[in-house]
Amino acid sequence: MINSSIYNYVDVLDKAADAAYTRLDVISNNIANDSTPNYKRQDVQFETILQASLAGTGSLESRIEELNLNLGELDSYIYTDQSSLAYRMDGNNVDIDQEEAYLAETQIRYQALIDQMMQEFGRYKTVLSTS
Repeated sequence: MINSSIYNYVDVLDKAADAAYTRLDVISNNIANDSTPNYKRQDVQFETILQASLAGTGSLESRIEELNLNLGELDSYIYTDQSSLAYRMDGNNVDIDQEEAYLAETQIRYQALIDQMMQEFGRYKTVLSTS
C-alpha cells in the first residue's frame, strides 16, 4: 500500500522552487529598474517562513508531514527592501552588482531544488518498478 504522504518532501520542495522562481522575477525587475529614479529594490521572503514552520521537536519527517497539512499557509511574499535607503542621489537603492550576485545565487538554488525533486521522483520510480 502506498502511503498518502509519499509526496510530502516533494510538496515542500515545490513550494521552495516556486519562491525561488518568484525571486528570479523580482531580481530581474530590480535589474531592469536600475536606472529608475526613486525605485526601491524588492525581495522575496520565504526561507525564514519555512524555517519557522519546520521548527519544533520530533523528527524532520513528522514536522514535514505536519507542515503539509497546512501547506497553503507556506507562501512567499514580496517586500520592499530598505525602502528608506538610497545609494544614489536619484533615490534608487538598487546595487546592480549585488543584484547580479543574488540572481546567480537564486538560479543555482532553483536548479538545485528542481534536481532534488527529480531525484525524489526517480526514487519513487525505482521503488515502483521493482515491486
